[in-house]
Amino acid sequence: MIKLDSTQTELVLTNLDKNGELSCIQAFKVAKLIGMKPKDMAQVAKSMNIKITNCELGVFGKLQFSQMNEDIYDTLAKGSQENKKVECEIAWKLAQEKGSTLKKVGASIKHSDLKVTHCQLGVFYDEEYEKFERARN
Repeated sequence: MIKLDSTQTELVLTNLDKNGELSCIQAFKVAKLIGMKPKDMAQVAKSMNIKITNCELGVFGKLQFSQMNEDIYDTLAKGSQENKKVECEIAWKLAQEKGSTLKKVGASIKHSDLKVTHCQLGVFYDEEYEKFERARN
C-alpha cells in the first residue's frame, strides 16, 4: 500500500471532482504533483477510498464521445494486429500527434471493436479485467 504525506494527501484531495472522484486526466496531473508514477495512482486512489473515473479512452466513466474517426481507427487497428487490443500508452501517444486529440482517439476506441489494455494509471490491465472488477465491486 502506498502511503502519502500530508502535502501529497492534500494535493490529491484538492483535485477531486464535485463527486469526490478523481478523473483520469486529473490522476495524471496529481501523479506529477505528488511525485509518483502514473501507474501508482490506482493504488493511491484505492488507499484513500477514491474512485478514478472518466477514462479519456472510453473504457469506464461517463464521458460522452463523438463519432469514430476512421483514420485514427485504422492507425490503431493496424498496430493491434489480430487481437484488437491497444495499449493505453500507445493510444495516448497517438492523441498527441498532429491532427489528433484524446477525444478523437477515445471516440475511435469507444465506437469500435478495439479494446484498451495496460492502463497507464494502473486501474486495469485490460478491458475484460476491468469489466470483471467493476461487476465484482
